[in-house]
Amino acid sequence: MSKSLKLFGAAALASGGALLVAYNFADRNIAMVPEDVTRMNGNADPDYMMMFAAAASDAPADGPLELGRAATGEEIAAWDKDVSPDGTGLPAGSGSVEVGEVLFSENCASCHGEFAEGVGNWPKLSGGEGTLADDDPVKTVGSYWPHLSTAWDYVNRSMPFGNAQTLEDDEVYAIVAYILYSNFLVEDDFVLSDANFLEVEMPNAGNFVIDDRPETEYGRFSGEVCMSDCKEAVEITMRAAVLDVTPEDEDAPATNVDEASVEIPEVVEVPDANIDPDLIAAGEKVFRKCKACHQVGEGARNRTGPHLNNLLGRRIGQIDGFKYSKALTEMGDMEKSWDNHSLSDFLEAPKGYAKGTKMAFAGLRSPEEREAILAYLAQFSE
Repeated sequence: MSKSLKLFGAAALASGGALLVAYNFADRNIAMVPEDVTRMNGNADPDYMMMFAAAASDAPADGPLELGRAATGEEIAAWDKDVSPDGTGLPAGSGSVEVGEVLFSENCASCHGEFAEGVGNWPKLSGGEGTLADDDPVKTVGSYWPHLSTAWDYVNRSMPFGNAQTLEDDEVYAIVAYILYSNFLVEDDFVLSDANFLEVEMPNAGNFVIDDRPETEYGRFSGEVCMSDCKEAVEITMRAAVLDVTPEDEDAPATNVDEASVEIPEVVEVPDANIDPDLIAAGEKVFRKCKACHQVGEGARNRTGPHLNNLLGRRIGQIDGFKYSKALTEMGDMEKSWDNHSLSDFLEAPKGYAKGTKMAFAGLRSPEEREAILAYLAQFSE
C-alpha cells in the first residue's frame, strides 16, 4: 500500500470517529424541536426576538408566558382610593363647616378664592345656579355635579395643588362640607360624615342621563371616513368667547382680562458673573414647579401669586395690586425684606415660615433645589 493511501485512510477513520462522537453527544443532550413551536418572522426587531426567546424559554408548554405576577391585596388597596356614588370606598370620619373654612383658606383659597368663587382662571367651586342653560354656563359643585362622592374623591386624590394626598380623611370631609356651605346647600353648623354622606342632595343629580351613544350615535360614524374635499367651502361660523382659559399660558393672545394696572419695570436677564451658569440652568428647571402661580422676567405680572421680578431686597408682601395674606403683609409692615436667607427658609416650608400664607405649595425640601432657584431668581433683580 502506498504512503498516500495510508494517510488518506487514517484521515477517513479520524473523521468518522469525530462524527460518531458528535452524533452521540447530540442524541443525548439536544432535544428535538416541537412540532407546534412558535415561529417568528425573520424581519422582526432583534430586541423583541431576544425578549421573546428569553420569555419562551421559561414558559410552560401549555400556559402563559408568566411575565410579572399577580398584584397582592395590599398593593391593590394602595391604589384603590376611589369613592362611588353609593358611598362605597368612603372611609370613616367627619368634618365640620367651621373646621373646613380654616382648612380651605389655608390649602385651597389661593386658587379657588376664600368663598370658593375662583381666582382668575382657576375653577369656581360655588355659584352658577340657574346658568346651565346659558350660552356660557358656570359649572360648579353646587350647580352641576351630580354626586357628592365626586367632590370627596377628587379632593382626596388630587388636592391641594402641588401637595396632593396630604390631607387626613377628616380634613377632606371638612373641606367638602365647606364647599357645600359655599353653595348654600348646608347650614354653617353642618358636619359631614360617612354616616350622613348619602343624605346630601345635589341639585343637578336628576338632570344626568344614562350614556346611550353606542345605540344612538356610534352607527352614524362607523361608515367610510371622508379624508379630502369633504366640504365645498370652509367658513368660520363661531368664535370663542373666552380666550384666556388656561392659567399662566404665556403664549395666549392678549385678552380683555381685568388685571391690576401696575407699572412693572422691565428686567433684562443678565446673569451674575459670579453665579455658576449650570446652577442657574438647574434653577430654571426647579422654577417649573412655581410657574403655575408666579411669573418672572420681562412682562411678568401678578397672577395667582405675585410676580417675582426684583424679589431679592424687596419688602415682603408689598407689591401693589396683589392681595397678600395677613401674615406676609404684617412682615412687610415690620419692614422685613426678602434676602437669600429668608427666601430659602420660606421656600423650604411656606406655611411654617408664614403661618396663614395663601401659598399652597408644600415647599422645596432639598437645599440644592433652593440654592438653584435663588440663583435663577437673582437674574431678575436689579
